[in-house]
Amino acid sequence: MAAAATCSTGTRSTGSVVVAASRNSVTSFQRRGPRASGTDSGCSRLVSIAGTRPSVRNGQLLVSTGLPALDQLLGGGLAVGTVLLIEEDKYNIYSPLLFKYFLAEGIVTGHTLLVASAKEDPADILQELPAPLLDDNCKKECDEDIYNHKTESNIKMKIAWRYQLLPKMEARPVSSSRFGHYYDVSKRIPQELIEASKWHGFFLPEKISSTLNLEPCSLSHSYIKLLQFIQNIIYEEGFDGSNPQKKQKNILRIGIQNLGSPLWGDDICWTENCDSNHSLTKFLYMLRGLLRSSLSACIITVPTHLIQNKAIIARVTNLSDTVVGLESFIGSEKETNPLYKDYHGLIHIRQIPQLNNLIYDVSDVKDLAFKLKRKLFTIEVFLRATSDAFLKQKERLHLPPDLSDTVSRSSKQDLAESTKLLGPGCGMTARGKKHLDF
Repeated sequence: MAAAATCSTGTRSTGSVVVAASRNSVTSFQRRGPRASGTDSGCSRLVSIAGTRPSVRNGQLLVSTGLPALDQLLGGGLAVGTVLLIEEDKYNIYSPLLFKYFLAEGIVTGHTLLVASAKEDPADILQELPAPLLDDNCKKECDEDIYNHKTESNIKMKIAWRYQLLPKMEARPVSSSRFGHYYDVSKRIPQELIEASKWHGFFLPEKISSTLNLEPCSLSHSYIKLLQFIQNIIYEEGFDGSNPQKKQKNILRIGIQNLGSPLWGDDICWTENCDSNHSLTKFLYMLRGLLRSSLSACIITVPTHLIQNKAIIARVTNLSDTVVGLESFIGSEKETNPLYKDYHGLIHIRQIPQLNNLIYDVSDVKDLAFKLKRKLFTIEVFLRATSDAFLKQKERLHLPPDLSDTVSRSSKQDLAESTKLLGPGCGMTARGKKHLDF
């Protein structure tokens, strides 16, 4: 009914289709066929692209971040046409891993890459991407890490019932045919995969002159160059859909490293007094406009811990679709805290986009921690109380008033002796060696 009422077939109108169906004494309901790529007879359908899948919640086209556990937290993956902002950890150790996971997933799935950086040459970044773990190799390489993780979990999960009801994060790699892949951080991606991929690099020192005078609190020349570079790639290669001759559609994965740092010529990290129309916020506003009308997804790492003006951090968050923060334990008091000894840091889901929905998906898991193992970067549910601490706390708060048989004989004698010291106001039963009876 919906197919016949909303779409015209060939040169027939909607009414002619219904009349023809009634004359032939057949129903106007049509069996829904498989989803095709592109559009069919003027009807908009989901685009079928390798390495993507539609969201089960809102039908939005999703790509994997390269970390299946993070995909699960974001509602299935990163939506096409959106920006994922990564708040860098203090020493910038773990945020580059998420950045490289995103790029490595693009190479494995055959997506086009656009890598922008003011610190490292994009060609060098691609050489440091982790190697994918596929099928049998994935199981073979990760069995040791998975076994150790399960052994620790079995010991520590003998705690409160409320922790046993928490949702489980994916810890075991599965077949490569699923959405998203797993990667070995101890190995580098094969050179033949990099050579077979299509990528574009933007290295800031090669694009602008070092003697350029920058005006404070205006759209800097480096941001203008980067926007022009991204715009040219989107339009020239047809990621905006302007090239109808390009039948094979693909996804453009954009990765921007250390945006807003002094390396980009930005003064956001060393001054608090800045105009509301800052160059970084202008750049994010224009970038989102480019992404919304194109088959592209972007990941940006920003050193928010260096930004002095907290109001700008709030604007940057509002101009991003998805915001994930990394808090490393290195150099903090949590590094020596026995409560955090099994983790390397905390991960905070600051913001999830609201796409084609009146409300956005919010995960029930609030306490998340990450751990860099020998081969895998894992995200786990952080347990705030160990079994021993919980049991001790339970003993303190729930001591039975009437001692049971499990209490030692010496404890009973001490209690009986203490009853002798009670005054006569407590009754005659308090003078004997009987237990207290409330």
